Amino acid sequence: MKKKAVILLSGGLDSATCLYAAREQGFTPIAISFDYGQRHRTELNAAQALAKNIGAEHRIVAVDLRAIGGSALTSSLEVPKGGASLSNAAEIPVTYVPVRNLIFLSLATALAETEEASAIFIGINSVDYSGYPDCRPDFIEAFAKTAALASKIGREGRAPTIFTPLQNFSKADIAKEAMRLGVPVAKTWSCYDPQQNENRFVPCEECDACLLRREGFMAAGLKLSKEEIFGSPQELP
Repeated sequence: MKKKAVILLSGGLDSATCLYAAREQGFTPIAISFDYGQRHRTELNAAQALAKNIGAEHRIVAVDLRAIGGSALTSSLEVPKGGASLSNAAEIPVTYVPVRNLIFLSLATALAETEEASAIFIGINSVDYSGYPDCRPDFIEAFAKTAALASKIGREGRAPTIFTPLQNFSKADIAKEAMRLGVPVAKTWSCYDPQQNENRFVPCEECDACLLRREGFMAAGLKLSKEEIFGSPQELP
């Protein structure tokens, strides 16, 4: 029987790369995504398409983080545009969702316990961007210890290993790895603030996520279509 891994799949390039990396490492991937009150469902649509494309089981779990707010992704706060927030690495940007990865990893650990999965993959990255505190190595190390104490499998000595394969990758490294693994990059979605264009949602191409994604592909020297660089437009429901 193949070993199982739970993959936190947001629908973005990083998490999709983790999904394909887990499969390459011989795991049967179980994707978990979160309907957490984010500004749009485009990333969930992308996650569904990616999971289907690779033939992975996919769970969507509802968690209402909009009831807490405090982020441009879960409230009416304006999404930064133009890259201004990227110039100050010491400042945690307003797109940070309070302790999101702590919550998501806890639920992924619960799923790993019920599915008897031996691994959890999360596509966090701390080199290019992350002022996000829940994307840092010390958080992952501390969480793994806490999760082992809080879970049945952990107390039995079977705590899943948490893999962060992109932790020290640059965005160019991630772009190259995605292409090496055969990730259908046009199916991924990174934009924080999609714009409605007639009967479709299109990436804004101006938010931090869009700019970082574009810069990664450019730095990697990859010649791609616009849809591959930013993600394909999505039809309105």
